[in-house]
Amino acid sequence: MGSYKLEASQIVHASLETCWDFFSSPKNLCKITPPALDFVIKSDLPEKMYAGMMIEYRVRPMLGIPVSWLTEITYIEEGKFFADEQRVGPYAMWHHEHFFEEIAPDQVKMRDLIHYRLPLSPLSDIVHPFIVKPQLDAIFTYRTHAVDALFPAPGGGGKSARGRSELADEIAF
Repeated sequence: MGSYKLEASQIVHASLETCWDFFSSPKNLCKITPPALDFVIKSDLPEKMYAGMMIEYRVRPMLGIPVSWLTEITYIEEGKFFADEQRVGPYAMWHHEHFFEEIAPDQVKMRDLIHYRLPLSPLSDIVHPFIVKPQLDAIFTYRTHAVDALFPAPGGGGKSARGRSELADEIAF
């Protein structure tokens, strides 16, 4: 069974407090997820996440087929780090670490580290480079653009005016 790693990083033009408040609220996940995934949160959510919190989603990752995804928030270090793990969903294993580091006033380096395994390995390992990896790359590219639009750089030239559907049109998904 193959294990895979995905890393992404981005500079967010906001204070650490603003950045943390946005990303630690699971309600905001739909704002940075491509519309094509038809992402729906099924759980009632508090404003802030906590360790042990379970979040149920519905997503349509392929061919419009709905898939349930249950995530547990497994660890939180306020203002610095949190981790989530899939308990039920499309992956055999999914562990996602989110890191936040203030690098200047109103600038935060956000970094993601994801380890995952596909179901039905070794068959799924054959399609990973052709289907799964490109889709994950597209999701994170969308997220980068969405975050840039939500937290534009000073003098960023109006990127924030683009909506989710306009962003989705720009990114091959």
